[in-house]
Amino acid sequence: MIIPGTEQVMSDEEFLLFRDSIYNHCGIYFDEESKYLLEKRLARRMSLLDFSTYFDYYQFLKYNRKKDQEMLDIMDILTTNETYFFREMYQLKAFSEEIIPELINIKKAAGKRDLRIWSAGCSTGEEPYTIAMLLNEIPALHDWKIEIIGTDISQRVLQQARLAVYGKSAFRSTDDYFKEKYFKEHEGGHRICDAMREMVTISHLNLLDCNRMTMLGQMDLIFCRNVIIYFDSAAKKKVVESFCSSLYAGGFLLLGHSESLMNITTLYKLRHFKNDMIYQKPVPAQRQGEL
Repeated sequence: MIIPGTEQVMSDEEFLLFRDSIYNHCGIYFDEESKYLLEKRLARRMSLLDFSTYFDYYQFLKYNRKKDQEMLDIMDILTTNETYFFREMYQLKAFSEEIIPELINIKKAAGKRDLRIWSAGCSTGEEPYTIAMLLNEIPALHDWKIEIIGTDISQRVLQQARLAVYGKSAFRSTDDYFKEKYFKEHEGGHRICDAMREMVTISHLNLLDCNRMTMLGQMDLIFCRNVIIYFDSAAKKKVVESFCSSLYAGGFLLLGHSESLMNITTLYKLRHFKNDMIYQKPVPAQRQGEL
């Protein structure tokens, strides 16, 4: 039992046990300099569950029948979920003004009228709903079948994404046009309209779970922005190569502005668009013009 007023200290050995368990579960890596951060965040759960030592808590996480749910709860307190609508607008302009028109032309040439887009690490939903609004503004897509899938490892943020009610900070980069057209006031915040919600499917996914990723099917485009920065090189390589398997030939991978695949993988080529540089899965020479 934890005695009120005392503070438990995580030993180096306990830190390694937790660090490796979390890494093996989801790819998030804590180096030695992050020990204090991990200790403080896990202290919340340890106190709630009334464990006297970090090792006792680790044993629970490792062997208790509720261990899987506990790991999900840990993900909720470890992951950073700061986001907002229309984040990194220059990249979104490349997406809506350059990439989507290119995909439309390729799809039409192949006799197809569908798009599948994945927001990996969608947090509280601002990104997939931003994608929905941007696509809805493109007249050429109005009779297309569009699927937008938002996934995250945190159950807590997914609940908020499904609710789709947002406060003032979520609109820091949102033009009044979009706020007035797509949102209505709801319980002290603003809720996105049903038409946009219906375009988006929200579900739980661990990006290291390759089997579950495969079940999502093939994608035309994947957003994974400001997610792999929490992974070490090995986990980054595994995730982005799984993304490549999930993309159609010629499909696109949009990373955060500070993220790069340099020294990670050579499976993608870097396309230079007017508004941004975007990674693309190459198209085999004999299949140029298809997607």
